[in-house]
Parts: sequence; structure tokens; C-alpha cells
Amino acid sequence: MTAIQRCHWANVSPEMQAYHDQEWGKPIYTDQALFERLCMETYQAGLSWATVLHKRQAFHRVFHDYQLVAVAAMTSDEITAALQNPAIIRNRRKLEATVSNARAFLKVSVAYHGFANYFWPAVGDYPIKHVVTVQHAAPTQTPLSAKLAKDLKQRGFKFVGPVSMYAFMQSVGAVNDHEMTCAWRSS
Repeated sequence: MTAIQRCHWANVSPEMQAYHDQEWGKPIYTDQALFERLCMETYQAGLSWATVLHKRQAFHRVFHDYQLVAVAAMTSDEITAALQNPAIIRNRRKLEATVSNARAFLKVSVAYHGFANYFWPAVGDYPIKHVVTVQHAAPTQTPLSAKLAKDLKQRGFKFVGPVSMYAFMQSVGAVNDHEMTCAWRSS
């Protein structure tokens, strides 16, 4: 039996494999799913992706399954209560950014009739494909991710630097950085 070829980073744990195989790099167009992935990238700043995945379900409970209107309406008291929850990443700035970003996300979504209508044209409407191998790693940021980060910051978003925006682009399928030998490269 031949082993399935995956991106090397996905072989760390069954949780990482499942994320890689079922979600990472698959194009996303719905506001709720795009918002969740943006939030996950803000939580990841300075931490491992495995940590974020491990705490993902708890974040769903705290942030109303990423229902934008509910998150945007969260109060300071709710954030203070969330800081007591050991099942999430307890960083006040990241939690507050989730609420602030929900408000900014809603404004963009209204202005463009959906966040996807803002985001996908900015990346050319199709996934960007890079040649990624063990020897030739994917970039951590690009001029495009820097441009998007700058524009989102001007629109009131927080924790959206060029690196987190590039990771977001990978996550939601705007960039195909599966390794050339990965079975998911062309899916």
C-alpha cells in the first residue's frame, strides 16, 4: 500500500492531517467561513497552528460560531468572561480584535455585497499557484498580502499583517501552496 503524499507540515498530527486534507487551500466564499479563517490567523500570531486547531471548537463556542452580527455585538464583559476560559487562547488583544474585526468585516461585506466580492477580485479571482517543494518553501508574505493587510488595516481590521494575510490567503484557497508532490495539489 502506497502512503498518501501530503505537504510535510501536515504529517505532524492527525488533527493537522485532517485540516490539510479537508480544508486548507480549498476556495471559500461565504462570509462566515472567511471570517472564521481570518480570526484563526489572528489567534495564530506568535503561536503554533496546532495550538489554534486544538482550541478551534472552544473559539466557536465563545464567538457564537462566528455569526458576524453576534460577534460584532459582543460586549467588553463577554470578552472579560472569555478570558477566564482555559480552552481558548486567552489574549485580550486577540479577543478584542475578533469583535472589532467582525464590525469591520460587516462594513466591507455590506459595501461589496459580501466579503468574497471584496477579497477574491483582489487576488485575481483564481488561486495563485506557487512551486513549493521541501527545498523551495512557500513564501511567508508577498507584495499582495502586504497590500491586502494595509487596505484591511485602513478599514479598521486588527492583527492583519502581511504574514497573517498570506496565511489567510493560503487557508481560504486564494493561494495554492500545496507541495508539488502533495496529492491535494490539484484538488
